[in-house]
Formats: sequence, structure tokens, C-alpha cells
Amino acid sequence: MSGKRDKGTGGNPWVNKTGPDPDETDEPEEQLPPSPWNLEVTPPSPWGDSGTPGPGPGPGPGAGSGPSTQTSSAWGDKVGPPSLRRPPPEKKRFSVPPLLIPIGAGLLVVALVAVVLVALSGGDKKADPGQSPSPPPGTPTAPVSSYQPPPNALAVGFGVTLVPAQGWATVTWEKSGKQVAVYPPGVTPAPNAEARTFFWVRQKQNVTANAYLLGIVEGEIENEVAQLGNVRNLPCPKDVLVECVAIDYTSTAKVNGEDVKVKGFVEAYRRKDNVVTALDFRTRVDFAPKAEADAAIMKKSVIDSL
Repeated sequence: MSGKRDKGTGGNPWVNKTGPDPDETDEPEEQLPPSPWNLEVTPPSPWGDSGTPGPGPGPGPGAGSGPSTQTSSAWGDKVGPPSLRRPPPEKKRFSVPPLLIPIGAGLLVVALVAVVLVALSGGDKKADPGQSPSPPPGTPTAPVSSYQPPPNALAVGFGVTLVPAQGWATVTWEKSGKQVAVYPPGVTPAPNAEARTFFWVRQKQNVTANAYLLGIVEGEIENEVAQLGNVRNLPCPKDVLVECVAIDYTSTAKVNGEDVKVKGFVEAYRRKDNVVTALDFRTRVDFAPKAEADAAIMKKSVIDSL
């Protein structure tokens, strides 16, 4: 260390230099292009391009297109100024509830099946007019019987007949079924005449034989002191019969103010076609032997015709 200053270009750092600053003598730096974000943008007019000035500052009429009227979007399309009008409300479209969809589909399937069945069962519309329609399935029909009643047989109905025994008169004023009776000697058959005995055949459809029997016997002993037997099942004498029942009774009836002992029976036979034929027999006790014998013959004629 000599204490001497080094010679050279350097000078005293504490002395102001009068010459130019080295930084000022350097060449100027390259200028950057202006940023688009620094450009002045005029706000768009709320009246669009009509040229009518707004209440605030802005370009006047004839300003033409510019940043305030059209701008470039990111995709290069021209976008107009925003509108202050509200967009029209979206129209509500009718919508079908989801629950109705399977119901409607089911109804459609049923309708299609019905149409197909009608088409398949319609057959030929030009059917032979000479063919007679057959009864629907399940409809009972009267059985075909080979029994040939005698000429004096009384037609009861549904192919059933009654052959009166000798000495029995037909009760012509009785319109329900067929009835025959025996009157005392010298008594003319009439509605008010008292018969010794009668045999009455009547019919009813779509009832049970038991119910029809009980209804008849209750009518016969009305207002009388009667004793009824039990309803009993009979062996059906023919294959066409499906229900056969009977009941016997005795009673005391008033005839011209006097007590008269009577007896009788009711039998009912129901066929497969649901026609019930009832046999209603009634006689005075003092005439019973003759009446019962004749009733047995007439009963057989009815059963033969069933």
C-alpha cells in the first residue's frame, strides 16, 4: 500500500461531472405497441343505430358503426348492441301427466283386442237365411220324450199332460195348470161348489222344487188347523229329473159351518230345464180310499209325460 491514487480513466466519484450521463448516450429502447385495453371505448346508445341521441354524452347522429354499435366477438362475428326489451315469455306446451300414459296404453290394447275378437267371431255376413238360430250355450231346453198321451189327456205345459181318471170333471175356470175334481152327487161343478176331492197339476220355472212345494202347501192349509209332515226327498223316477220332493198333511176345514177332516199331499218334480211340475192332491177323509186310488193313476200319467 503506497498511499498513491491509481491513475486511469476513473475520476473522483465525489465530483460532479459536466459531461453527458452514460445512460443518456445509450440508444433508445424499442417501443411496445399500444394495448387494446388502453383504447377509449364509447358506451353504446340505448336507442341502437337510429341516431337519436340519448340523455347522456355520446356520439351524435351519423356516428356510423364503431366500437359503440358493433364489436367483434371472440369468434369474429359482428354482435349488435344489447336490447332493453324483455324477451317474449316462452309459451307453455300441453304436457300429458305420466300417470295417464300407461292407462291410455292399456285402454288402447283392450280396444284392439275387442276389434280383433269381433273380426274373428263375425263370420260370414251372408249366412244362409234358412238356418234357424241355435239357442245360446247354457240355455235349458225341454227334453224330448217318446211318451204319446191318449186323446183324452189334458195338456198342462212344457210337454206335460194329465189323463183324468173316470168320474173326474175338469175344472174349466181354473187357469193355472190343469185341475180335475169329484163333486158330491147332484152338485153341479161351479166355482162356489165344494168338491169332495181334487187333483191339481201346475208348473213354475226357475225355482227349486222344495220352494215351490212349500208355497203350495201353505196356501192349502191357510186358516185351517193343520198338521204337516216333513219334507222328504223322493227317488226321481226319470233321468230328466234332478229334484223330487214330497210332503203330506192333515187338517180340519170349515165347510158350511161344519168341521170337515181333510188330508192331502204335494209332490214337486224339477227337470234339467228348470221347469218344476207340482202335483197337489186334497180329499175329504170319508172319500179318501177312492180318491187316493184314482190319484195314483193320474200321478203316473203325469210322470210318464215329464
